[in-house]
Amino acid sequence: MEIGWVDLIDIAIVAFLIYQVLLIIRGTGAVQVGFGLLFLAVIYFASEWLRLNVLHWTLTKILPYLFFLIIILFQHEIRKAVSTLGQNPLLNYFTGKLPTQPLDEIVFAATAMAGKKTGALIVLEGDMGLKNYIEGGVSLDARVSYDLLLSIFNPASPLHDGAVIIQGDRISAAACFLPLTLNPYLAKELGSRHRAAIGLSEETDAMIVVVSEETGKITLVYREDLHTDIDGAELKRRISEKRIHEYPRFTRRFTKKMEIT
Repeated sequence: MEIGWVDLIDIAIVAFLIYQVLLIIRGTGAVQVGFGLLFLAVIYFASEWLRLNVLHWTLTKILPYLFFLIIILFQHEIRKAVSTLGQNPLLNYFTGKLPTQPLDEIVFAATAMAGKKTGALIVLEGDMGLKNYIEGGVSLDARVSYDLLLSIFNPASPLHDGAVIIQGDRISAAACFLPLTLNPYLAKELGSRHRAAIGLSEETDAMIVVVSEETGKITLVYREDLHTDIDGAELKRRISEKRIHEYPRFTRRFTKKMEIT
């Protein structure tokens, strides 16, 4: 049997869809559900092959209802997944829109807190999920805004300790605790916020914005690299450049739209 170019396109589309589904369920409870369904499927076919008639009959009656049970139990996750599909970089390529972070809100908030020497730790999730750290914090699921960030990191707020984790344009959680780096060669003047940011960057591809409470300086941490004592324009430029690097195929023709103000 010969494989033509139509078959190759068919395979590529199926592989792309499977990949997108895996990206959507990454870091969520749906992963465990997927393994559970896979386990049931293995038992189903094994019972048919081994002629375990009672078990096979039972699974035949139960499995059709699992689909509706999954919809009921995971309706919130399904809505979020469908919304995520609309933000896919491939769709953004055709619509002319970039997959953007709410950069202005983050930059304005970081600059304002730097001016007042208000300590802050803001995490921008990358490709690697941060579900473990989000679960350890206080769930918010709120749109990123300048006012909300300033309220969270206000020293009088019960949420000011720890980090804020941002997924897309939503603040998923606050008061999240990050792993401290064990690197013995770091400068002694780096405080706990910087060490927590470096620790997370050692394990994930997240970008972390740190505002020092002692000096009021802004630092961007990414892949264990520290860009220290930067202003708002430099912070926005560096985050924008790293995001464009993440989506080079889809953002090349739109880079002129991301001007640094």
